[in-house]
Amino acid sequence: MELQQRKDLLSAQRIYLILGALFIASLVVSNLIFQKFFYWDFFGIYTFEISVGILPYPVTFLITDIISEVYGKKKANQVVTAGIFASFFSLLIIYTSAAVPATEWSPIDDALFTKVFGATAIAVLASMMAYLFAQYIDIQLFHFWKRVTKGKHLWIRNNFSTFFSQFLDTFTVLFLLCSFGKIDWALFGSLLLSGFLFKVFVAICDTPFLYGAVYALRKRFGLKMGEEIEMYEEEKNIEFRE
Repeated sequence: MELQQRKDLLSAQRIYLILGALFIASLVVSNLIFQKFFYWDFFGIYTFEISVGILPYPVTFLITDIISEVYGKKKANQVVTAGIFASFFSLLIIYTSAAVPATEWSPIDDALFTKVFGATAIAVLASMMAYLFAQYIDIQLFHFWKRVTKGKHLWIRNNFSTFFSQFLDTFTVLFLLCSFGKIDWALFGSLLLSGFLFKVFVAICDTPFLYGAVYALRKRFGLKMGEEIEMYEEEKNIEFRE
């Protein structure tokens, strides 16, 4: 029995590591590609005008909801904190890359590199401010609704926490980018509406994926509804020997 518990713990840790890696990759990429904007005509009902950086970003909220539901608030907050460090580290790498001169035969010269990545500092600042507010609030609201619903109705805590946090995220990013002159204030309202509606649409669409992931993990680790994986059983019994 003890051997099986150790195997389950190792498996849970590996899955957590994979989810964390996907979370960090989505977050960092969204900060790097944000300067391209695209439009999407939604069946003639509404035309979205949004940054491509918004495409991987909803994945981060899906992953934190999965971690919150299965691993608990503490592990979700740890992933969020790791994402902050990863984003600033990526910014350091970009600044270092921009500082070294390009060769004459380089396919990407200094001017083009600066044009593509030159606003990344502002993007990371805006993203991190929004990220801090939105992600931590999303986790808090998720567990608030989890307590209210007594572990039932996963779709309620998934969507109700995400809707509010995504609006806060979109508003904060656009406010900072407009304040720093990266986006014209005249576009603020339309981009806020497009960004928020798109994120709401994605949040609704990702609900079945959340249910599927939570169901699979509960079945894999024998969890009851509302129950979370205890990741620290091994750590409590660690003995240090010479």
